[in-house]
Amino acid sequence: MSSKLTRDFTKGNIAKQLLWFTLPFMASNALQVLYSTIDMIIVGQYVGTDGLSAVAQSSQLINFAAMVCLGFSNAGQVLISQAIGSGKREKLSGIIGTLFGILMVIALIFTGVFIVFKDVILTAINMPKESYNMGIDYLVICGGGMVFTAGYNMVSAVLRGMGDSKRPLLFIVIASVVNLVLDYIFTGLMGFGVAGAAWATIIGQAVSFIFSVYYLYKNKQDFGFNFKKESFKINKNYSKMIINLGTPMAIQSGFINVSMLFVNSLINSVGVVASATFGVGVRIDDIVNKICMGIQYAAIPMISQNIGAGRGDRAKKVVHWAWIYSGALTVFFIVLYIFFGGWLFKIFSDDPLVHEMSGTFISAILWMFPAFAVMRGSGAFIQGIGHSKLSMVLALLDGVFLRIGLSFLFGIVFEWGFFGFVLGYALAPYGFAIPSMIYFLSGKWKQRQTLAERL
Repeated sequence: MSSKLTRDFTKGNIAKQLLWFTLPFMASNALQVLYSTIDMIIVGQYVGTDGLSAVAQSSQLINFAAMVCLGFSNAGQVLISQAIGSGKREKLSGIIGTLFGILMVIALIFTGVFIVFKDVILTAINMPKESYNMGIDYLVICGGGMVFTAGYNMVSAVLRGMGDSKRPLLFIVIASVVNLVLDYIFTGLMGFGVAGAAWATIIGQAVSFIFSVYYLYKNKQDFGFNFKKESFKINKNYSKMIINLGTPMAIQSGFINVSMLFVNSLINSVGVVASATFGVGVRIDDIVNKICMGIQYAAIPMISQNIGAGRGDRAKKVVHWAWIYSGALTVFFIVLYIFFGGWLFKIFSDDPLVHEMSGTFISAILWMFPAFAVMRGSGAFIQGIGHSKLSMVLALLDGVFLRIGLSFLFGIVFEWGFFGFVLGYALAPYGFAIPSMIYFLSGKWKQRQTLAERL
């Protein structure tokens, strides 16, 4: 069964396929980061440093929940790609319905946690007292809309798994435009402050999700999902596979955010200026990393399809080209950071103290870039073949032991302060990058059973 929504990556020129498949993901990821970035820019201009700190810290909590949802979405994406690569399109309906059910349950759990335990959470991360009430507003409003965040991630993952990178870009453009307009109205013109930025974000996500579901419903025959009530029933076999594969991915994504909250807690103890500087710096860094992550998003379904089709040789070439493209982008962004990093901070804040501290952040965070360049290829490969146990180990090494351990070591034990906290955060990804590269180059993955064989 063919579909206009599906692209075949098991044949053709890999370099060209990866490049053209990557570009919409890069734009989509950049716009997705723009979502929260717009909040911070407008809040920084209209509310000030206290509001900037509130959005920076609370948005990390929301990002944690979103990244957990993304981990399970990516698991579904891998199953979809391998099903297509192995010629088992009849399995798509069950996989999609199961993925939807799992993500909605996760989203509702996070909503309940954020609303019920908001005070406990913000106290635990040492939210500055000047920003506390505004942080509560942002956390409750955005946390209440987690179903829209999870829903968008689910739809985008399904489309990525089918080889479609253009529609996710369209949907995030819709969300970004709505968010931008409402941000200026709610926060700037009407003076709602941080709460206005939160409402703008959630409404933008809701509109995007509604448009994406409508598009898929209109193309349900090609989509492989009929939207009937029985299609949403969770399949035991698929749920087990999604949970087994998605849990390590969620841990990898989620615990990076948990470790960031730990680093935030250390930095918050330094003061509100350090908190705002780190928040702005991480947001800028997030834009850079998410753009580069477009390569990984594109590589995963390409690898999965070829593994499902028994084309390990082509899967290896996808990784090689991912390294080439990500390496070139890494060099570009390092140069951009060195020469224009201070100017980028001024976009977010007019506080001279934040500008002064930005140089310290930049000098530390640049050490992260080479590790991420390696992960775009080998990290995509581990996810694409569905090696959940290895993903779990590397996720814990990166997201827990190294990120928290190194930040504490450099910042507290060595007494390097703000620079040490950021440096520890920056060096942690090598705990994933180096072992994943060694595993890929060793060729041991050739002995593994594919997920497609278990569908």
